[in-house]
Amino acid sequence: MVRDVDVRWLLVSVTTAGALPSLRMQVWRKLKGLGALYLQQSVCLLPDRPAVAAVVAELGERVRGDGGRMRVVHIEVADADERRRLAGEMTAAVDGEYAEVLERLPSFFDELELERERGRAIFAEVEESEADLERFRSWVAKIAGRDYFGAPLGERVRAELDRAAEALAAFAAAALAGEDGTDTSG
Repeated sequence: MVRDVDVRWLLVSVTTAGALPSLRMQVWRKLKGLGALYLQQSVCLLPDRPAVAAVVAELGERVRGDGGRMRVVHIEVADADERRRLAGEMTAAVDGEYAEVLERLPSFFDELELERERGRAIFAEVEESEADLERFRSWVAKIAGRDYFGAPLGERVRAELDRAAEALAAFAAAALAGEDGTDTSG
């Protein structure tokens, strides 16, 4: 269920015709990174929140500076059902991203278990796994940044990341024990 939905939105329209060829992709990536809901090509909606509006304003300056055009209109969506539908679409997209994280996280646990079974709980494997966990955390942080309405899978993903950190800590302890000859199994 989508939590309270913003009444105010940013309607963003961008034209990059005649601008630098790379501008279109840069604008699209920035707006998608914010969680923009595209209504049609080059027209999207975002919740009108101070942090989002600031990024959009900065993007607008860049677009205009690079030869494109960008308009940002602050609107109110008066119909509560329409607001819920808009927020629901945004939330579904974010939940899809969280679901992908949940699909990939088991490989992290499998890798730790495989290395433990092989007797390779060593420093190099700990470092590699730390880097993997950091990539997951960074990915989830980006998704959370566009999770404006509390996507249902968000809490589950964060709990799985906590569980992954605990598994990594246990693996690191096993690596340390293997290097210094102590036994942590009992």
